[in-house]
Amino acid sequence: MCIRDRSSKTEIEAAVFRKLLSHLDSRKDVQNIDLMNLAGFCRNCLSRWYREESIRLKSEVRKLRVINSKASSQELELLELRQLLRVLPERKNKIKAFLLVAPLLIFLIITYIFPIGEMFTRSIDDKMITNMLPKTFKSMETWDGKELPSEEVFASFLSDFKILVEKKEHGKLAQRLNKEKNGFTSVVKKLFRQVKRNKIDETQNIKEQIMKVHKRWRNVEYWQAIKRTAPPYTSAKYLKAMDMYLNEDNKIVQVSEDRRIHRILWLRTLEVAFFVTIFCFLMGYPIAHLLATLPMKYSNLLMICVLLPFWTSLLVRTASWMILLQQQGVVNDFFVIIGLVADDNRPEMMYNKVGTYVAMTQILLPFMVLPLYSVMKTISPSLMRAGKSLGGTPFVAFWKVYFPLTIPGIGAGCLLVFILAIGYYITPALVGGASGTLISNQIAYHMKSTLDWSFASAMGLMLLGGVLVIYWLYNKLVGVDNIKLG
Repeated sequence: MCIRDRSSKTEIEAAVFRKLLSHLDSRKDVQNIDLMNLAGFCRNCLSRWYREESIRLKSEVRKLRVINSKASSQELELLELRQLLRVLPERKNKIKAFLLVAPLLIFLIITYIFPIGEMFTRSIDDKMITNMLPKTFKSMETWDGKELPSEEVFASFLSDFKILVEKKEHGKLAQRLNKEKNGFTSVVKKLFRQVKRNKIDETQNIKEQIMKVHKRWRNVEYWQAIKRTAPPYTSAKYLKAMDMYLNEDNKIVQVSEDRRIHRILWLRTLEVAFFVTIFCFLMGYPIAHLLATLPMKYSNLLMICVLLPFWTSLLVRTASWMILLQQQGVVNDFFVIIGLVADDNRPEMMYNKVGTYVAMTQILLPFMVLPLYSVMKTISPSLMRAGKSLGGTPFVAFWKVYFPLTIPGIGAGCLLVFILAIGYYITPALVGGASGTLISNQIAYHMKSTLDWSFASAMGLMLLGGVLVIYWLYNKLVGVDNIKLG
């Protein structure tokens, strides 16, 4: 029996015993009765008293349970109320903080996230031809692509083409198909003239009539090119940016060697960005060291010289370098005066990589100097003196003590300069010439000249992906937490 039941039983027995005593005390007439008679007389009373006391005890227990439940529920409600009162100020502060950050978040979504999403959609979107030739693509579903399509495909194509002629959208069709296969422009124009003059009889063999319009309609490759444009989404732009394409068998192959220009531009962009970063580091490190160690008045003057490019237009700075670096420019005149080169043998420093390196190094140099200066300023000069006092030479003290402390600034400066260099456009376009053209120039060309925005978007996203990969590698090797910009 459990303790709770034992105590209840004891309590009932005690109550019954008290009743028995009270009963005997009240019955004076039975005091002389022997014990056997007394037991028989009180047996019924005892059982009745047991029942009464058990019922009373149960009712009291129920009342106590109700009271305890009410008390516990009140305590629970009170606890919940306290928690709510404690959470409300925190929630209010979070809402205030979010409202303060919300304008910046909305600005980033509008100016950064949304344009990137739009670029990605545009780079893979190929629904224009799909919407222009719905009947043609439906009839091409059963075509194996090895021989010329059937009469049904030709008839469907003519039906779709007539609708485009009525809407005056046949030019867009010719422009898009010409990107897929050269020669489509003249083919579509001739077909347009025949349809406009109603010289194609739909009651006769349409296939033969279309093939008579232009001989290229007899070439199965042109119909294969039309079929390749059927999917509404495509990765052809990304393949084109790497000088590759999908052939008739849907296999990725490289273009001919004489047409591989984009891969060269990618490698050239990485090369220029790498060497510009190296040159900025070699020039920026001693400048930052001087800024951190010179007296304040000389340091401020040198800082003004470093920040001077920020106060001048980028176009003006680039034009200045064009004047300085040309064959009859100031730099070549100086080389001739000091006898370094002959007057008739002046070096070419414009419209090549040399001009690109010089101009971009000067323009991007502050992005290397400022992070280095911010780190070097926090290094105590006593550390170098301590290294020398311990027996190290000036070079050993610099290499073992000073240089490791400047690595966070080196990492920040190199990362900034490299990322800015691979996306630079104006300076390479003006001073680089053909050999200094970078991938950014090609993106601008397709956006302004060819109006192939989907291709430009694909190359732009690939450039952005390259930047993110560089950032990821830097985080893995060095750690972004070690970057110090100020």
